[in-house]
Amino acid sequence: MGSYIDKIKEKARSDVKTIVMPETTDKRTLIAASHIIQEGIANIILVGNEEKILDGAGWLDIDLTGVEIVDPSKTDRLEYYVEQLYEIRKAKGMTEEKAREVLLADPLTFGVMMVKCNDADGMVAGACHATADVLRPALQILKTAPGTKLVSGFFIMDVPDCDYGYNGTFLFADCGLNQDPNAEELAAIADTSAKSFKNLVGAKACIAMLSHSTKGSAKHPLVDKMVEATRIAHEQYPNLVIDGELQTDAALVPSVAKSKAPGSEVGGKANVLIFPNLDAGNIGYKLVQRLGKAEAYGPMLQGLAKPVNDLSRGCSWEDVVGVVALTAVQAQLV
Repeated sequence: MGSYIDKIKEKARSDVKTIVMPETTDKRTLIAASHIIQEGIANIILVGNEEKILDGAGWLDIDLTGVEIVDPSKTDRLEYYVEQLYEIRKAKGMTEEKAREVLLADPLTFGVMMVKCNDADGMVAGACHATADVLRPALQILKTAPGTKLVSGFFIMDVPDCDYGYNGTFLFADCGLNQDPNAEELAAIADTSAKSFKNLVGAKACIAMLSHSTKGSAKHPLVDKMVEATRIAHEQYPNLVIDGELQTDAALVPSVAKSKAPGSEVGGKANVLIFPNLDAGNIGYKLVQRLGKAEAYGPMLQGLAKPVNDLSRGCSWEDVVGVVALTAVQAQLV
C-alpha cells in the first residue's frame, strides 16, 4: 500500500462513516471487513445469513467483532425498504411483492436501499458481481447528484517511483462505465473528475483530454471529438485547467510537451487523464497497473447522489480495504 492510501485511511478515520458490503459469500469481503474494523477506517455492515458469515470467518480465522450483520429475511427494516423501493420504482412496474422478492434475493439491491434510507453512508461491491449488477440498482434507486449530467467511472492510480502527475498519483476516467461518450459527456466527465481529484487527492486537477493526436497532428473523427470536448469544457466549466487534444506523452512529460504542445498550461503537468472511450480507459489503467506496478483503486463512481463503488473482480482484499476507505471519504463530502 502506498502512502496515498494511508492518507485516505487517515482522512476516513477523522469522521467515521458506515459502509455496507453485501458480497459476504466472497472471502475477500470478510477479510477486508476484519481489517477495516481493526484499522478504524469505517463501520461495516455485512448483508447475509449471520451463521454462514460467522462460519466463513471461523474458517478464515478472522475476527469480525464490531461488524454489524444484517440478514434481509430477519431485519425489521425489510418492510420499510419494500415500501420505499415500491415508491421509487412503481412507475417502472414495480409491485410491493416484487420489491420484497428482489430485496430478499439480491443483496446488492438490499445494500443500495440501506444507503438510500440512511442506514449506511455508502456501499462497496463488485468482487464477485459484474459492474452492471452493481450499477443498475445504484442508478435506479439513488439517481444522480444534483447538478450532475451523468454518472461516470474512474480509477485513482498510485504509481510508485513516478515523477509525473501529483507525486505519482493520477485520476483516470472513464475506465469503467460509459462506453463511447460524446464530446458533451466527456466535458461533463472532466468536470466531475476534477472535483473527485480535489476531494480524494487534495490537489487541483490539471486535465488532459487524451487522443492519438496532439494539437492537430492527426485528422480523424476521434480526434475531433476530443477537440470539441475540450472546447465545451472551456465554455461550460471555465474554472477547469484543461487542454486537448493531447497524446499521453505530451500530457505527462514536460520535454515532450515543450515540442508537441508549446504554451499548453496542461502539457507536461497533467494529473487527470480523460480517455476518448472505455476501450482506451480500460486498457490504459490495466497497463499502468500491471506493467507500472501501480495501485489501482476503483472503478469508483462519481455523479451518484450517494457513494456506491464497484470493485474489479480481480481485486485483492487489500484493494477492497482501499476502496472502502475512499468510499468513506466520498461519504464525508455528501
